[in-house]
Amino acid sequence: MFFIQFLKSSIGKKWIMACSGFCLILFLCSHAAGNATLFNSIPLFQAYADQLHSHPLIISVLSKALSLVFVIHTTTGVLLFLQNRKARSTGYKVQKRAVKYSQASRTMIFSGLFILLYVLAHTYAVSFGDHATIGLTISYLFSSPLVVLFYITSFIVLAIHLSHGFWSMLQTFGVNHPRYNKLIRNLTYIVPIFFLLIFSAISLLFIF
Repeated sequence: MFFIQFLKSSIGKKWIMACSGFCLILFLCSHAAGNATLFNSIPLFQAYADQLHSHPLIISVLSKALSLVFVIHTTTGVLLFLQNRKARSTGYKVQKRAVKYSQASRTMIFSGLFILLYVLAHTYAVSFGDHATIGLTISYLFSSPLVVLFYITSFIVLAIHLSHGFWSMLQTFGVNHPRYNKLIRNLTYIVPIFFLLIFSAISLLFIF
């Protein structure tokens, strides 16, 4: 009963966001590593995809688990947004904030929904095709400047989302110490920029 009440609380929801966000960051790392094979050649990327799909049970379990984590992260984020909005509307009209919110933190709900749109579009364009020709599918997809523009825009939004989400995750986990705060601040920029650069470079690879 206590555990259920904890999950319903604002702190509990933040822990759900932090844990699910951590899982999604791990997925981004593995996805970036796999997609980086495109820098070598399409056949190498195809071989990577074939190797993955040679274990259908593992792929099925992991894909379903990832989908569940993404749904939990998105749903909890929306619930937190509505909860915070309700708290602001019923709170004091005049109040001083101890910490000035960044633009990224104020737009988390909107950047998150845009990322959801991107994930649905990307899944439709890539995942429902024949994995045996996924290399050619990617090549054809990124031959369109408009598609590349949409992808790069999505990666920029992802970087903005991560710039606050990564910091918030570490704060929830209690990673906050004067000795490491400078490193933490640097990581809030380094991690989003890393994903932005590597995914954008992959998209631009086929244009140039």
